[in-house]
Amino acid sequence: MAAIERSQFDELTGQDERGRRSQKSHVPIQSVLVYAESMPFVSLLILALMIGALIDVITRDQSQVKHLPKMVWVILVVLIPLIGSILWFTLGREYGEGGVSLPRMPRRQARASAPRPAAAQWAPPADARTTEQQIADLDREIEEWRLREEIAKRKREDGAV
Repeated sequence: MAAIERSQFDELTGQDERGRRSQKSHVPIQSVLVYAESMPFVSLLILALMIGALIDVITRDQSQVKHLPKMVWVILVVLIPLIGSILWFTLGREYGEGGVSLPRMPRRQARASAPRPAAAQWAPPADARTTEQQIADLDREIEEWRLREEIAKRKREDGAV
């Protein structure tokens, strides 16, 4: 009877008959560790969602806030960050008549050979210099400004003497 009780005790504590830790006892610990390692990432996502919701609640006009006053939404988002933020973005704010605007590709319309306007024609650039020529001109301008500064500095020194 004592052996049965000892084996039950060993099973509960995660030890084998020799007193060593068995591999089965590490499985729940490993899953907890994986969960704990992902917690900072999840926490940062919830924090970013909360900050975004707070900024949106505070900057939104009172006429665009639905169901609750703005102050109640702020308190809700601060006290219950994940649920409060999700509720704010789904229920609390007004998106306007068109809802959430999503960027879309312009649709091609079937045209009956409409002429293109003249403004859309390609025009050559006003500056026809190559990149190397532009860089050389900039280097000359920099050198000119450096020499002007040097001359002004010498004039100040000569006037001070």
